[in-house]
Amino acid sequence: MAERAGDSQQEPDDDLEAVLAAVGGRLREVRRRRGRTLREVSAATGISVSTLSRLESGGRRPTLELVLRLARAHDVSVDDLVGAPPTGDPRVNLRPVTRPGWGQTVIPLTRRAGGMQAYKHVLPGRRAGTSEPVPEGKTHEGYEWLYVLDGRLRVVLGEHDVVLGPGEAAEFDCRTPHWFGAADERGVEFLSLFGRQGERAHLRLRPRRAGGGDQAGDGDGRPG
Repeated sequence: MAERAGDSQQEPDDDLEAVLAAVGGRLREVRRRRGRTLREVSAATGISVSTLSRLESGGRRPTLELVLRLARAHDVSVDDLVGAPPTGDPRVNLRPVTRPGWGQTVIPLTRRAGGMQAYKHVLPGRRAGTSEPVPEGKTHEGYEWLYVLDGRLRVVLGEHDVVLGPGEAAEFDCRTPHWFGAADERGVEFLSLFGRQGERAHLRLRPRRAGGGDQAGDGDGRPG
């Protein structure tokens, strides 16, 4: 949704672009943390100051050769610069991805390939004093389920334009034009489940006990 700023599933090329786009910010953070200037890094690596500046600002696409030289100069691993997940570690290591231009942060919560994928989204609020234009809905294959954790999420789904608050959910076929973003100046956090093959979220409830309790059977995880 929001120029795929709302789509919870990225295509492989989108994943690669997101990883490469995050390299510049990591390079700047590492350099500043070590108290080094661009000129000092240039002298240590042989990379021109202008190239280093463009790499940090995202104006130049990082290559393997440049990343290797910079990792060596900063005494960090290549994984630290590209955000590769650690291997051989049974603990969950969440690597947030910030999408340039939108300020949206997406945290993948599912590490296995295929099937239902889970994400946490953090969207910035609208700028104060700006009017929200009618968004252009995007379409793609799959099925999506959203659950708002904090803030207010504006969801435009076909002809419907609604605002969801904390604890509210929505689900839809992604072939329907859709968009979502913060409903006001405050940011919003929400979870999403995405099934590329059209999988839908289900809730499994326990059998109803005598005198009350939970319902029996499976039900679609719909908001209503």
